[in-house]
Amino acid sequence: MGVPERKEREKMEMKELIKSAALKLFLEDGVPKTSIRNIADQIEYSPGTIYLYYKDKDELLYDMQSDAFAKLQRAFIDNVTSPIPVVRLQQLGRTYVSFGLANPELYDLMFIIRAPTNVDEEVHKANGENCLNFLNKCLSDCIDDGSLIVTDLNFAVLQVWATAHGLVSLNLRCRLKVTGAKEEEVPATLLATMESYINSITK
Repeated sequence: MGVPERKEREKMEMKELIKSAALKLFLEDGVPKTSIRNIADQIEYSPGTIYLYYKDKDELLYDMQSDAFAKLQRAFIDNVTSPIPVVRLQQLGRTYVSFGLANPELYDLMFIIRAPTNVDEEVHKANGENCLNFLNKCLSDCIDDGSLIVTDLNFAVLQVWATAHGLVSLNLRCRLKVTGAKEEEVPATLLATMESYINSITK
């Protein structure tokens, strides 16, 4: 391994160390109460070291969210594969819910924690966009083959996303206990609910 390759590897390893420490603190103490100094103390480096990689806390959070969205997109690519649009939509719904259940900390980071505001939107505008486009394309294909009848694609995208997000979020915040659902039954119940919803809006 040459010097440039070794330096790049070390840079990536340091960024992963920073992001791992930041995730722990963001989830334990909340983003507003977590500072760059807190993160630096966690990894036993100076704050200046972190500023070599991120200009501020918001840019760090945005980068962490981008990594999480990339994992969700990978899950879509691996699991949403049917040539039949409506089946593909069912696969997407199951994959989204399963991802949220299997990765509660990442899901919290992606959708529950307040999004950072002090970032360059031109640089980071694609954050999460590929995942949304995946859902958009899936619903568009359902409309094209007549299995979904809607007049507004954007509304349909929001409706499906909101339903999946609601199911995952209720579980992450332990709000399903009021339904009497047993903990071990929750994953199957949420997946069945999502599939039933998709079946209700498609032919």
